[in-house]
Amino acid sequence: MLQLTELGLRRGGNLLIERADLRVHPGQKVGLVGANGCGKSSLFALLRGELTPDSGAVAIPSGWQIAHVAQQTPGGERPAIEFVIDGDRELREVQQALHSAELADDGLRQADLHGRLDAIGGYQAESRAARLLHGLSFAVGDERRSIGSYSGGWRMRLALAQALMCRSDLLLLDEPTNHLDLDAVIWLEAWLRDYPGTLLLISHDRDFLDAVVAHICHIERGQLRLYAGNYSAFERQRAERLAQQQAAFERQQREIVHVKGFIERFRAKATKARQAQSRVKALERMELIAPAHVDSPFHFSFAAPDSQPHPLLQLEDIAVGYQGTPILSGLSLSLSPGERIALLGPNGAGKSTLIRLLAGQLAPLAGAYTPAQGLRIGYFAQHQMDQLRPDDSPLAHLMRLDPERPEQQLRDYLGGFDFGGDRAMAPVAPFSGGEKARLALALIIYQRPNLLLLDEPTNHLDLEMRHALSEALQEFDGALVLVSHDRHLLRITCDTLLIVHGGDVEPFDGSLDDYPAFLSAQPLSAQAGSAQPQSRGAAARHGAGTNTSRETDAAAASRKEQRRREAEQRTRLQPLRKRLSNLERRLERLTATQTELEQALAEPTLYADTAKRKLLEMLAEKQQVDAELEEVEGDWLSVGEELERLQAGAAE
Repeated sequence: MLQLTELGLRRGGNLLIERADLRVHPGQKVGLVGANGCGKSSLFALLRGELTPDSGAVAIPSGWQIAHVAQQTPGGERPAIEFVIDGDRELREVQQALHSAELADDGLRQADLHGRLDAIGGYQAESRAARLLHGLSFAVGDERRSIGSYSGGWRMRLALAQALMCRSDLLLLDEPTNHLDLDAVIWLEAWLRDYPGTLLLISHDRDFLDAVVAHICHIERGQLRLYAGNYSAFERQRAERLAQQQAAFERQQREIVHVKGFIERFRAKATKARQAQSRVKALERMELIAPAHVDSPFHFSFAAPDSQPHPLLQLEDIAVGYQGTPILSGLSLSLSPGERIALLGPNGAGKSTLIRLLAGQLAPLAGAYTPAQGLRIGYFAQHQMDQLRPDDSPLAHLMRLDPERPEQQLRDYLGGFDFGGDRAMAPVAPFSGGEKARLALALIIYQRPNLLLLDEPTNHLDLEMRHALSEALQEFDGALVLVSHDRHLLRITCDTLLIVHGGDVEPFDGSLDDYPAFLSAQPLSAQAGSAQPQSRGAAARHGAGTNTSRETDAAAASRKEQRRREAEQRTRLQPLRKRLSNLERRLERLTATQTELEQALAEPTLYADTAKRKLLEMLAEKQQVDAELEEVEGDWLSVGEELERLQAGAAE
C-alpha cells in the first residue's frame, strides 16, 4: 500500500501540501486533480524519489517497480522499438546477464537465465513493444526508424510507450494524452483499464478520467481529499460540499439555471439523430458538472462578430496536399454561421491539413476556395503559442491588437483568462504551456471572429479552463470547426461529425460514442497512422490511391455529385438555420428576464403598500415578457419542425 502520513511539501517558498494523509491500495486507479500549481507534479516527483518531504512520511512497498514517463524527450539513432523495450528494466538486466554468461561460456548460468527470460515474457517483448507503438498511432514498419527521426510530439509518445512497457507495480502518468490524437487516447484508455497495477493519473480530460479511474484525489488548499468514484462522481460530491457555502451556492444556482435552459431548448429537437441524443446526454451531465466549477478563475465569452455573411466560406471540388500531391480531394463544403463541426479520423488522415486549408494557410491544389467578404477567421493551433513574443506581457500583446482601448478595459478582459494583477504585466517567456495556450486563445477571441478553427485547443489547459472554454463556445454565434481529443468538449459544442479518412471527408454515420467501434473495425494499418508529417501524407496518399483503384469512374462521379447535392442542401437550409439560431438567442434572453422578474416578485417587501406602484409595473412587465416568450417559443418550434421536415425529405 502507498501511504502518505502528515505530509508537508514545499517548493521554494511555497507551501504546496500541509499535514496531508493518503492511502492508495494495490490495484487502485486514482486520478490526481487540482488547480495549476497546487503540487500535482511535485507530488509525483516525491513518489519518484526526486524530492524529499519537508515533514511527515512517504511509505511505498520496497518491492514495487515504479514506472513513469521520462521528463526529457529521447533522442539518438537507436531504433524506436529498442528504446521502448528499455522500459522493461528486468528484461534488460536478464539480457545483459545472459550476454555476460555467453562470453564466459557458463552453460549452467545461461540455462538459468533463459528460464528467467521465458518466465518474464522476454521472448515476446518485441511483439509487445510493437503493439504499444501501433496503439499509440505509429505506422506498421516505423518501429525500426531511429528515435532522432521523429518530431518532438512523437518522441513524447515513444517515452509514454517505454513507461507502459515496464511491468510495473505503480504507474505514474502526468498528462499522458497531451500529445495524442483521439484514436490513440481511446486505445490508451482501454490499455489502462486493463492495467493490473496501481495507477496515479494526472489528467485534464474528464472523459478519459471517467473511463479509467475509480477514485479522485483532489489537492486543494494544501490538503489531499480522496473521493470514491470517477471524475463525474467527484464533481457531484464536491458540488454538494461547496453548496453548503452560501456565496458558492448562489453562483452555482445561476449556472444551473443557465445550463438547464440550454438543455431544455435543445431537448425538444433532439428526438431523432443519434448525434443529437449524444449531445443532450452531455448537456444533462453539465448540470452536474457546473456547480463544481463555481470557484473557477476563468470567466469570458465571445463578443458578437461584426458581420455574419452567408455562407462564410465555400469549398468546391478542392484538392489539397503538399508538394503537388493531394492528401484530400473532391472536397466540397459550405460553412455558415451556427455550424458546429467536429473532425474525426485516424492520425495522419488530413484533419490538420483541412483546418489549415480552411484557415487560408494552405493553398488548394485544385478547386475553388471562396471566402465571403467580411470573413474573419480565428485559428488556433499549437504553433500559435510559438508566435507569442517572449519578452512581451499579455497586456502588451493585447494592446498591439487594440491600441486605442483604455488599459483598464484590456486588463479586465485578461482577468477573465486569469491574467490579473502583476501577471498581466509579466513577460511571456517563463509562462507554462497552459498559460501560453490561454493567452493565444484570449488574443483570438478578442478579435471577434465569425469562423473559429480550433486544432487541439485543450492541450495544456486545465479542467477549469476547459470548462470555461466549452461554456463560451456554446454561446459563439459564428461557425466552429474543431479537432480535439477531448470528447467532452466535442460532445457539448459540436452537432455535426465529419470523418477524414482515406483521402476523403464525409459525414460520420453515428454519434461520438460510436467512434471507438468504428476504430476497432479498421485494419491495423489504418488504425496505426504514421509518425511524421511526411509519412502521414504518404500514408494518406496511399490510401486514397487504393480507394481510387477499387472504384469505377462512375462510382467516383456519383460520390462527387452526392457531395455537390449535399452542399446545395446546406446552402438552401441556411436561412432557416440562421432564423432558428436568432430565435434561440431571443429565447435565452427572455427566459433570463422572466427568471429575474419571478425572483424579484418573490420578495415580500414588494407587497407593502409603499411599493404598490413598483409591483404593478413589474407585473405588467412580467405579463409582456410572458406573452413575448410564448410567441417566440411558437416561432422556434415551427421553424425547427420545418427544418427537420426539409432535412428528412433530403435524406429520403
